[in-house]
Amino acid sequence: MKFTLSWLKEHLDTDASLEEITETLTAIGLEVEEVIDRSETFAPFKVAYVESAEKHPNADKLKVCKVNTGKEVLQVVCGAPNARAGMKGVFAPVGSYIPGLDFELKKGNIRGEDSNGMLVSEKEMCLSDSHEGIIDLPEDTEVSTPLAELYGLDDPVIDIAITPNRADCTGVRGIARDLAVAGLGKLKPLTVKKVSGTFKSPVDVKLQFDKGNEDACPHFLGRAVKGVKNGSSPDWMQKRLKAIGLRPISALVDITNYVSYDLCRPLHVFDMAKLKGDIHVRLSREGEKLEALDEKTYTLNDEVTVVCDDSGVIGLGGVMGGEETGCTEETTDVYIECAYFDPMRTARTGRTLGINSDARYRFERGIDPAFTEDGMEIATALVLELCGGEASEIVTAGAPINWKREIQFSPARPKELLGVDIPTEKQKEILEALGFEVKEGKDTWTVLPPSWRGDIEGQADLVEEIGRIHGYDSIPATSLPQNKATHAQSIETETFKKGRLARASLSSQGYRECVTWSFMNEELADMFGANENQNKDSLRLLNPISSEMSQMRPAILPNLIEAAQKNDARGQANGKLFEVGPVFTSSKADGFRMCASGLVYGDAQSKNWAADITERKSDMFDAKAGLLNALEACGCPVDNLQVTRDAPDYYHPGRSAALRLGPNVIGYFGEIHPAILQEVDIDLPMSGFEFFLDAIPVPKKKETSRKPLHLSSFQAVKRDFAFIVDNDVEADTLLRAAKSADKNLITNAEIFDVYSGKGVEDGKKSLAITVTLQPEETTLTDSDIEGVSKKIISAIEGKTQGKLRA
Repeated sequence: MKFTLSWLKEHLDTDASLEEITETLTAIGLEVEEVIDRSETFAPFKVAYVESAEKHPNADKLKVCKVNTGKEVLQVVCGAPNARAGMKGVFAPVGSYIPGLDFELKKGNIRGEDSNGMLVSEKEMCLSDSHEGIIDLPEDTEVSTPLAELYGLDDPVIDIAITPNRADCTGVRGIARDLAVAGLGKLKPLTVKKVSGTFKSPVDVKLQFDKGNEDACPHFLGRAVKGVKNGSSPDWMQKRLKAIGLRPISALVDITNYVSYDLCRPLHVFDMAKLKGDIHVRLSREGEKLEALDEKTYTLNDEVTVVCDDSGVIGLGGVMGGEETGCTEETTDVYIECAYFDPMRTARTGRTLGINSDARYRFERGIDPAFTEDGMEIATALVLELCGGEASEIVTAGAPINWKREIQFSPARPKELLGVDIPTEKQKEILEALGFEVKEGKDTWTVLPPSWRGDIEGQADLVEEIGRIHGYDSIPATSLPQNKATHAQSIETETFKKGRLARASLSSQGYRECVTWSFMNEELADMFGANENQNKDSLRLLNPISSEMSQMRPAILPNLIEAAQKNDARGQANGKLFEVGPVFTSSKADGFRMCASGLVYGDAQSKNWAADITERKSDMFDAKAGLLNALEACGCPVDNLQVTRDAPDYYHPGRSAALRLGPNVIGYFGEIHPAILQEVDIDLPMSGFEFFLDAIPVPKKKETSRKPLHLSSFQAVKRDFAFIVDNDVEADTLLRAAKSADKNLITNAEIFDVYSGKGVEDGKKSLAITVTLQPEETTLTDSDIEGVSKKIISAIEGKTQGKLRA
């Protein structure tokens, strides 16, 4: 948001310096990005008097001029057709930078004549497109007058960053209001002159919305003005618009731009002679088109608020008008539109169609709904003042939205949230100065926000208002209280600690860490579980950065997949990626979990000259290895994990699994579902995993010292078994059955072979396991081993109905 210092002082009565104003703006949350003092840029250029202009002896179209700068008389060679003796122009001395030509002026010799500077045109100074001749000033202009003073370029331009919630500060008056509350002056009263209509408007307005869509445009005002003359806007208006980067077009168009920036009240004017019948405001129909004022044709869906006449769409509500009904120099009768359009629908329209306009910028943030009538009166008065004409009565459709709301506020909250004690009298003074209505109670106040602050919804918002005006720099620096008690444990939380350990483990395994957005597009979010979430709608962002980041992510894997896809496009077809961060299940305070997620894609290892290394593609077991190692590093008892088949749908149904500790899901791993890879156009094998840091149990703290490492002095014994079981029997079930046979003696059991085919009947498979027996007190005898073996066979047969393979 740009504005000039003099423009600000139209609303703010202040003696504050430019430096004080910019410092205060940043202090109250309106961060100053840049201050442009154009008087410094144009400082070298001043008015000079041309004493003589003789024909160049060696060139027909050049003149040798004697130029009096007020300090000295210099010779200048000039080729402008209007260069003549007795005129006053703008002189550029040697060494000055000419912005329109992009070079530094040097002393020259042109066709044998010295030239010590130049007389410049408006185009060469970037003041206009005029280049027919040099600047020709009135005779009474004083020599040595700075160019910046002549053209109003000595008025500094302030550029501030506007956060999405501060729609009121997209107008100069809103900024002045905040500065006045901050103690930098007094807000001048806004004069609204009521214009009495002398005739009934020939154009009526109707709102035509289906039930449930009335909020698209709840309030629309229209007014006809006949007999206008659409010439150039006055110099003061043009200078302000030029200063903030807008090109003056005509008085009617400039008025709408000026009111938009001055009062945050977007408007539109139609050439009434080009309207066909009355105005209808409705939702667009699929396939309708509009040739807009930016000379582009837009095809609409069925969700755009459109302004229509009997011929069809003539404008996009809150975004942009149509070329066909735009005002020109020949316009004599206009129809002024002043309406309130829904912020969310306006934002979606602009984003869908790719239109960034000043109107959209303000409407999507939420303009003052109670200022519609005053906005119409101010705009009408300006049209009559600058263009003449006669105004009709105002045509009204709909009514202002019900913006009034009450917030219960405790004066103790600022102390709780800011850590500083602000007197209640000061709090009330700040809120009332900002336009809030405060009704004091015993312990709680009832606060009514003003119509222009639609962003204020709760106590925290009120605390922020009080804090920023009180001044964050006024909050004293206070050291943390010292606790005399000695704390042996770390100050980091368990979740933070596990995240750190997971990062270290995955990094050591060759994974590269990614840091991605916590947002993604809605379609991708649906593929990764958002469509199963009852609070899916609550995860949509109200004001997303882009349409590709419209929803909070339900998983990290899709972000890693996109990163891998970009790597593949750059020739990096193999790799391991991971990220530790939040995933979201709802918009509530507890609606997110910290998750560690990894992705393996492409070949499992790089090409190697060694003959004993076989090239292969990465698979689910690569992901499983990374997952188990990371879980072990985080303190998870991986030996106790159960493997089940209930992984989410975005994994391959036959090549994925979930890891559980009892009923608690610790994580998932497996190959990414082929349908998803096809949908996102990826032709790489991809396997991933994810585990939830808060699901990993915290080890029980024991006051006793750690047990010393114990190594048995007796030889361990390993025995192999093969069982014929049904195909649906899980290997994990068989292993657990084997371990349960003798928990004191059996220390481990592993699968080393799975076979089905010749020798094994249909519907069956052979699972071969190795069981480790570790004695503690004596060497095992053959009878001991035989006894344990029978227990193992019995336990497995009982749990799986499997039979020992002959």
